[in-house]
Amino acid sequence: MKYRIFGRTGVRLAQIALGTANFGQRWGHGADEADSAAIFDAYAEAGGNFIDTADIYQFGQSEEILGGLLAGRREAFFLASKFSNGAQPGAGRLLTGNSRQAMVASVEASLRRLNTDRIDLYWVHHPDGLTPAEEILRGLDDLARAGKILYAGLSNFPAWRLARAATLAELGRSLPIAAAQFEYSLVRREPEADLIPASQALGLAQVTWSPLGGGMLTGKYRRGERGRAEGLGGKVFQAEDSPQRVAVLDTVLAIAGELQATPDQVAIAWVGSRGVFPLIGPRSQAQLASNLGAAGLKLSAAQLARLDAASAPAGAAGTAPAVGLALSATEIPLTPVA
Repeated sequence: MKYRIFGRTGVRLAQIALGTANFGQRWGHGADEADSAAIFDAYAEAGGNFIDTADIYQFGQSEEILGGLLAGRREAFFLASKFSNGAQPGAGRLLTGNSRQAMVASVEASLRRLNTDRIDLYWVHHPDGLTPAEEILRGLDDLARAGKILYAGLSNFPAWRLARAATLAELGRSLPIAAAQFEYSLVRREPEADLIPASQALGLAQVTWSPLGGGMLTGKYRRGERGRAEGLGGKVFQAEDSPQRVAVLDTVLAIAGELQATPDQVAIAWVGSRGVFPLIGPRSQAQLASNLGAAGLKLSAAQLARLDAASAPAGAAGTAPAVGLALSATEIPLTPVA
C-alpha cells in the first residue's frame, strides 16, 4: 500500500480507503460482525489506515461495529463519518439535514457508537437545499474547537456549493473544508467537468465512491448476478445500458486479461491514477482481497489511454483532461499498519 498526503493537510493516508456501508445487516444485506472484523483486519494488515462510515450506514450498526474494532488501536486509523440523514429510519426533522441542531446531535450520537472522543474527518453527507453555508461552517468550526472533530468535508455537494463553502471558510478563518467526496468511475466521469477542477483549485483532497459503478465494472452482471442492481433499490447501480458502457466494460475486461488481473482491479487502478482516493466497499474478504490488488497494479500509458478513450464523456473527443495525475509525486512509502 502506498500513501498520499490528504489535500493541504499533513495527514498521510492509504491510497485506497475502506468504506464500511456493508458492515452490519440492518439494511437487510451486508456483512455480519465476524465478517466485518475479518475485512477490517485484512485491510489493516495490508497497510490501510483510512476508514469511512456514516451514521445512516446499516442504521448505525456500521459505526457500532467499528467502535468495537477500533478498541485498543484507535490511533492507527484515520476515521471519517457523515451526518445528514439521521441514523434511524424515519429520523425526525431535528435530526436530519445540515443544520447545527442536526449536526451537534448527530456527532454526539456517532461518537457514542464509535466509542471514541473524536471523529478525524466529519462529512456533511449531502446538501439539504435549506441550510446556509454559513451555518454549516459555523457548526463545523464549533465542533473542531470543542475537540469533537479534526477536519471537515463536503460529500455529494455540487461544485458551486463546494467552492462557496471553501471560500467562505477561508475568508472567515474558520475550520477549512479539507476534502470533497463524490461518485467517480469509468462510467461516471462527469466530475471532471467541475468537481475535480474545483477541488484541485481549492487544494481539497478528493475521495471518490463507487469506483466499480455499483459493481457493473466487475463484469459480474453479465453472468446473471443481481447484487447492487437490486440492493438499495438500484440507487447506486450503473447499468450496462448503452453502447459506450458496453465498450467500457469490454475494454476493462480486455486489459484485465492482458495483466492477469481482475476487472475490479483495473477499474479501481484507473480511478487511483487520477490522483484521488478511491473508496471501496467490500462485503466479503474475497472482494476486499481482489479490490486491494489494485494498489499494486500498474496500468501502462497505452492502457490508460484506451480506458480514457472508451469512457470519454460526450464532446471530449476521446481525450481525458489531466485530473490530478501530478499528485502521484505525493505518494509516500511507509511501513504498513499492523
